[in-house]
Amino acid sequence: MKVIFLADVKGKGKKGEIKEVPTGYAQNFLIKKKLAKEATAQAVGELRGKQKSEEKAHAELVAEAKIIQAKLEAEATLVEFTEKVGPDGRTFGSITSKKISEELQKQFGIKIDKRNIKLDSPIRSLGLIDVPVKIYQDVSGVINLRVKEG
Repeated sequence: MKVIFLADVKGKGKKGEIKEVPTGYAQNFLIKKKLAKEATAQAVGELRGKQKSEEKAHAELVAEAKIIQAKLEAEATLVEFTEKVGPDGRTFGSITSKKISEELQKQFGIKIDKRNIKLDSPIRSLGLIDVPVKIYQDVSGVINLRVKEG
């Protein structure tokens, strides 16, 4: 019996796959527990339509992410911070991913979640710093920061 998996079933199939399974297993386990449904022509058509719409939505998100990446990597996009500095050249406060996210929003209107900014440790030094950021699944960029004495 051909079934369309509605959820991942270990060792049998992943969500959205169409596979041939024994009839008893399909009727008594998969369909009963709503892990799969019978692969009728209508159900297969619905699955194909759903997959196409998901691919289209994914492509739109990737295109949007690439636009944000281009804005971030433009020469004009330089996020500036002014911090007080101690005698040893280190800043009194530290610049965290949350601060970077807020300044990026305030200065350029680019909204990036603080969890996507890949900062190993808070910034405590002056100068130009490149901070990697994950914009979307496969799209990443670099935020240019300038920390100056204030």
